[in-house]
Amino acid sequence: MNRRHFLRGLFGVSLTLPFLESFSPRKAEAGPGDVPPFAIFMRQANGVVQQTNDEPEMFWPSQTGALTTESMNAESDRAVSELSAYASRLLLVKGINFAFPGNGCGHSGGGNQCLTAQKVSTDPVGNESLSMGESIDNRIARELNAAGVEPLTLYAGKKAGYINEVLSYRDAKVIRAAEHNPINAYQALFGLSNLDPEVLKRLAAQRKSVNDLVREQMQSLMTRGDLGKADRDRLDLHFQSIRDLEVGLQCALTKEEVAAMEAMSPDARSNDNLEKVARMQMDIIALAMACGTTRAVTLQIGDGNDSTEYYINGVRQKSFHKISHRIDSDGSEGPPIEGAYLLHHEIDRIHARLFKYLLDKLAAYDFGSGSLLDFGVAVWLNDLANKYHSYNDVPYVLVGGANGYLKTGQYVDVNGVHNGRLLSTIGAALGCKNAEGGPLDDFGDPELPKGLLTEIIA
Repeated sequence: MNRRHFLRGLFGVSLTLPFLESFSPRKAEAGPGDVPPFAIFMRQANGVVQQTNDEPEMFWPSQTGALTTESMNAESDRAVSELSAYASRLLLVKGINFAFPGNGCGHSGGGNQCLTAQKVSTDPVGNESLSMGESIDNRIARELNAAGVEPLTLYAGKKAGYINEVLSYRDAKVIRAAEHNPINAYQALFGLSNLDPEVLKRLAAQRKSVNDLVREQMQSLMTRGDLGKADRDRLDLHFQSIRDLEVGLQCALTKEEVAAMEAMSPDARSNDNLEKVARMQMDIIALAMACGTTRAVTLQIGDGNDSTEYYINGVRQKSFHKISHRIDSDGSEGPPIEGAYLLHHEIDRIHARLFKYLLDKLAAYDFGSGSLLDFGVAVWLNDLANKYHSYNDVPYVLVGGANGYLKTGQYVDVNGVHNGRLLSTIGAALGCKNAEGGPLDDFGDPELPKGLLTEIIA
């Protein structure tokens, strides 16, 4: 992390910059633009439209093996085809199972396990059930972050109250609250949350940018003779990304709220702002990863059973939860929803496009020896498998090689491996260790078989 630089400006604002080659140590083991590997986890709810005994395959490619942009585009009816531009960096992992049953609520039990590979609590149970161990983002942050730096934990969508956060656990039954408001996440990232509230109000009224608060230092840095062109381009992208995010935060507000950015909170949870908020959170994630702020991030899309009413072809649909059950009910009985599996497939594609937006943001940071995306891994995961809300064949889609550790450009079927082995492999790719000092190979419940997922290691 010794290529991190800061600009300090008005009101004590400290702006972290992306890794800069010009100031990297000249050591044989430190190549130009090296970035410590990181992991980002984006969660979708309610499973995907993959083949069951009564529905067709609409998610995975038809054949395992090598992936190319051409082969993925040729199967444009599959949801993952939305990611065809990243075929060479893509790692599709089918056949991952959760090892433990839920206790009274499949949605909650799946959310409890998808990043923990731990048992589900017996007290509390049902929609209030919890994981019996920490999540992989917490393990990564605890082991690899600077002391006291937690994973970035974000949320997009409403919180209906039945199940809200499901992803990030500090320890058994200790779930981490996720920040749903991009303005709060933005202010924390740039140190603005510590400013006097009256100063923040004044800056908002004047439409001041973080860039404006460090303008003098920014100009001094950009005129340095030892700053290479690649770093100038990277800084230009960074400063423009910050400004784009700020403009987006303002434009996402209603007219009545534009003058007061702090009023975003109620709008941030509204149904119709879910995709806008998700993209803003992804803007924040890309900036945080470029700056090395943390090594692990989670972004939860929708509440625990995702009751979001998504728009498809301009029409607001019934809640995703109902569509996922294929009936107009949040229970087990109700009239069928016509074409529900096709609607579910379109919602899968919405999540794929959101994920691609994140990939585009990460890939935009070019470090010469690779983009930001190549140094880390982004994961699109689910807490269920399909229309039956099964815990078998839960989809995990990985993009990025974690600095060459992961074997990308392939679609593999691992035939029923528990997700602890996949999570261990991601942790090992970043540098996490087991108790003996070897690569992490025992993440999750201690009763689960140890081991790495060798099929995805380069």
